[in-house]
Amino acid sequence: METNTSPLTAIQSGNLPDPHVVVRGTGQNFVQEITAGNHWFQADEPISFGGADLAPDPHDYLMASLGACTSMMVGLQARKRRWPLEDINVSLKHSRIQAKDCDECVTEDGVVDRIDVAVELNGPLTAEQRSELMKTAATCPIHRALKGEINVRLRAVDKCDM
Repeated sequence: METNTSPLTAIQSGNLPDPHVVVRGTGQNFVQEITAGNHWFQADEPISFGGADLAPDPHDYLMASLGACTSMMVGLQARKRRWPLEDINVSLKHSRIQAKDCDECVTEDGVVDRIDVAVELNGPLTAEQRSELMKTAATCPIHRALKGEINVRLRAVDKCDM
């Protein structure tokens, strides 16, 4: 399988004025080229789903976003308060569960996505400091976005519109 490894530029996207993230695929496979600002990376699906497993899948990136944001917020709070946090490990797992099996879910029928997040705080922290840092973990912007209302505006763009 051959993939184009040249990073995209915002000019090549043309779909939105000044996009921060641009994703491009060939339609021939699941491999996607992604630019986010000055960074370039790929996404793919696992072999079991028909991909080549050349890169993390979209759910991996969603969980990585939540995990990174959680760790960053907790670390920031500890630094601001000069607490002895030595390191943070955030482990995440995505699953789909029956809504009827979820006590805290608003949805009652069908299937809901669940992300389990375990936050390990290492260092000589007091119980109160740990508690405060766990409260902070739930305030990261990605956590708030996933728990709140998200308005995604999808529109088709013809090449001639660019």
